[in-house]
Amino acid sequence: MSGSLAPLLRPRAIAIVGASADLRKVNGRPLKFLLDKQYAGAIYPINPRYDEIAGLACYPDAAAIPGEVDLAIVAVPAAIVPAAIDDLGRKRVRAAVIFSSGFGELGAEGAKLEAELVARARAAGIRICGPNCLGIVNAFDRVMASFGQYADGPTPPGPVAFVTQSGAFGTAIAALARRRDLGLGYFVNTGNEVDVSFAEVMQEVLADERIRVGAGYIEGFKDGVELVRVAEQALALGKPLVLTKVGRTASGARVAVSHTGSLAGEDRVFAGVARQFGMVRARNEEHMLDLVEVFAFCDLPAGDGIGIVTQSGGAGVLMADRAEELDLVLPQLAAATTDEMRAAIPGFGTAANPVDITGQFVSEPQLLERSVAILLSDPNVHVGIVWIQLMDAHVATLLEIFRHIKAAASKPFIVCWVAAPDEALRGLHALGIAVLRGAEPAIDAVAGLCRYAAARRAWVARETMRSPLVSFELAELPLAAGQVGTLAAQALLTAIGVPCLPVHIAHSAEEAARTARAFERPAALKIESPDIAHKTEAGGVRLGLDSEASIRAAYAEIVVNAAARVPHARIDGVAVQPMAPPGVELVIGLQRDAVFGIVVMVGLGGILIEVLRDVVFRKAPVTPAQALAMLDELQARAVLDGVRGKPAVSKAAIADLLVRVSLFGAKHAARLRELDLNPVIAAGLTLYAVDWLLLLDAHHPST
Repeated sequence: MSGSLAPLLRPRAIAIVGASADLRKVNGRPLKFLLDKQYAGAIYPINPRYDEIAGLACYPDAAAIPGEVDLAIVAVPAAIVPAAIDDLGRKRVRAAVIFSSGFGELGAEGAKLEAELVARARAAGIRICGPNCLGIVNAFDRVMASFGQYADGPTPPGPVAFVTQSGAFGTAIAALARRRDLGLGYFVNTGNEVDVSFAEVMQEVLADERIRVGAGYIEGFKDGVELVRVAEQALALGKPLVLTKVGRTASGARVAVSHTGSLAGEDRVFAGVARQFGMVRARNEEHMLDLVEVFAFCDLPAGDGIGIVTQSGGAGVLMADRAEELDLVLPQLAAATTDEMRAAIPGFGTAANPVDITGQFVSEPQLLERSVAILLSDPNVHVGIVWIQLMDAHVATLLEIFRHIKAAASKPFIVCWVAAPDEALRGLHALGIAVLRGAEPAIDAVAGLCRYAAARRAWVARETMRSPLVSFELAELPLAAGQVGTLAAQALLTAIGVPCLPVHIAHSAEEAARTARAFERPAALKIESPDIAHKTEAGGVRLGLDSEASIRAAYAEIVVNAAARVPHARIDGVAVQPMAPPGVELVIGLQRDAVFGIVVMVGLGGILIEVLRDVVFRKAPVTPAQALAMLDELQARAVLDGVRGKPAVSKAAIADLLVRVSLFGAKHAARLRELDLNPVIAAGLTLYAVDWLLLLDAHHPST
């Protein structure tokens, strides 16, 4: 289904199907909330048992309502929900929030009822949020289409839109946000998502000019392309998208032939795509709200230089340790800054970054204003953190100091106020200043701020330049499904610029020996069979063969091994290659992900790939800058720069190869199942794909 979500999120009139006169019940609470929060639109309770509820006329059905209705809240047993949708359709209601449970979450019978609900909603042209959801709160317009506990308390509007797939946990997050004085402009629980999806709601609320940051709790999703579209919209708007996604481990085993496929766990792919498109990943609910806090109150920094001012040397060390764990560096202050800082703080303080103004600050609070101003003036500092604790007796003085700092600052900064009094929290927010609860959370939040700022700068640069990616002529794929032969796959890869080691398919031991005579290096032999993907496991690989006798013997041996271990395999000969020169072993691959489509992977390759599991994914295709970023995310990236006297390899050449492979995958997305280049040997400026595996799905004339 499609159509605007304005009737759902910003309705001008609301009907409540199954409304109760007992405002404590699930079907009575929405009416209570709408009245208590003073919703300005018309409210129409529907229940044939009542003539009026809470002073409002109550109607027997939707047709009896005298005015137009944008949104209906449906709070009746699951079995009669489809009939209620029919009734609403005759009234031309455009959207419905369905609280009722008892649908797809309950198994086959529920799924059958859910399918009936969807069919009737489509026929009626009604957009559905839910079923099995807590509903919607639009605090700006006082829309309380919810029975959740969050609406029981104050719901002040704020610049945060929160969309959650979990009702109970989402409510807990919303309650935490309120306790932290973070106003939610929108709270939306999408429930079973039979129609309106998480991504669709997020896209709509981010477009609201009153929203500055989007936050989401995700348990799972089916359409990754839709989520990517939302992320790109968020980058275009400059509105950060903070997501907590559960299920960081692979959510279900799947048979995969290639190394790329076996490593493409759902979360591993999600993490890579999130970084690619500027989505900020939060570990848990507290981390999410820390990130939301800084995005709601801070401008984006121009760089990633973090400057710290503390009243405790220990806190400074703790934050410096956490910064290093996150691969952040606290920059050294310029000499002029250090000199000015020394003159401003006590002699027993620390003028280096982190700056320690000591306990003297308690008796001389103005130290804080001077030191922060000096720190933020340093050209190497792009964002500041101020750490203080308690200070209950000095809240008014400190708020005045922070007001001066905020007015004078041209760079973003946050306050880490440990055990902050409620008065301080509210006061700093009123000044437009983010407040964090601890040293490590402050660093984590600022790290997210800096990384999003970098992603946003990269997006702006990419949109401004719009430089074309590498181009090449695509050869036609073989029509047959399954594993593509070594020579056919090599031809396809060579056409897109993948440097492959020479290979010849020999059909006898003598032919293999004769072929190897032309090599200047020892030879490698590998079984050639469309039915054997993992050649080593079939005993079908022999390496480092340096004589004709050893080549003949190896040929015979691997043919016998393959026939014995995979009895029904078709044997098409033996591939003969020269041994690759020494270098860094990488793996580069493509995989069709069930959620995001074709994804590209790079990692440390060879036989240790599934032991080290040091791999990074992105949605195909990738740009050169994105490919380089993938290399920088590898845990063993230092290997690429050369270790123990070994020369560095060309990251630019590897990135170019990643771009080419990703384009190949994106353009052949309809049929490509998996591609594995393992290993790819990187030596200096050169690259060699040593072994390759290409798997295709069946050709369909429509594609």
